[in-house]
Amino acid sequence: MKKCIFEGCGTALITPMLPDGSVNYKKLAEVVEQQITGGIDALVICGTTGESATLDHDEHVKVIEAAVKQSAGRVPIIAGTGSNDTRYAVTLSKDAISVGADALLMVTPYYNKTSQAGLIAHYNYISERVNKPIILYNVPSRTGVNIKPETYFELAKCKNIVATKEANGDLSSVLKTIALCGSDLAVYSGNDDQTVPIMALGGKGVISVLSNVVPSAGHRMAAECLKGDFKAATAIAVKHANLMQHLFIDVNPIPVKDAMNLMGMEVGPCRLPLVTTSEANKAVLKKDLQELGLL
Repeated sequence: MKKCIFEGCGTALITPMLPDGSVNYKKLAEVVEQQITGGIDALVICGTTGESATLDHDEHVKVIEAAVKQSAGRVPIIAGTGSNDTRYAVTLSKDAISVGADALLMVTPYYNKTSQAGLIAHYNYISERVNKPIILYNVPSRTGVNIKPETYFELAKCKNIVATKEANGDLSSVLKTIALCGSDLAVYSGNDDQTVPIMALGGKGVISVLSNVVPSAGHRMAAECLKGDFKAATAIAVKHANLMQHLFIDVNPIPVKDAMNLMGMEVGPCRLPLVTTSEANKAVLKKDLQELGLL
């Protein structure tokens, strides 16, 4: 049985930017503090929501280091270090570990993609060269490749591949993965609206976009699931259902940053090629926030 990195809700944290597009490290420290105060169970830094695709190597490592410093050991810091270049994923992972990352989030190769055999070779190569726990990240809507349950079974044999962030949207596949891998691979929902069903199947939590906006709600929803009170967890999910949906009204992380800015959090813009969403979409987000008493 492998040790779980965290149980509950981990926030896929945004990376705050200044108006000129540079990283706002002061605001990053504030956001990390707000998350921890809000009860969040872990922080994922430099993932999709953290705009890893447009951070250069030095920025990527510096953002991870800043989050590690601010969290000061209070919650696990999971660094997004996946790449479609296997060797570079190792380089970035080692640099993230050197500045204090507790674990690594590894997206599947994208664009050049690979086969299921290639996924096994890719992740085995990385796992043999890093000394921290690895969370796989399966998001076929972005990468064009899907990790099959049978592939998870093979990957779970690696001692430091301990979990997956599953965002393929297929509950039947999730069930099969959990049945095959058991305690050798923890499953985290990669979609907020599937937190309750995945945890009902035995998942250990969620890596959440929603909790950027409402960390306490994300934490409580997962905590109720862990207690076995799925009725209470469902009530929280239903209450936040519109916001969950509308945080993907445009390409992530555009809507979540816009929502946070509407709340006065001043996390800044996304980097190009991402641009702020339409005024009509902002009006939808504003309505959701008002209905939840967040504005």
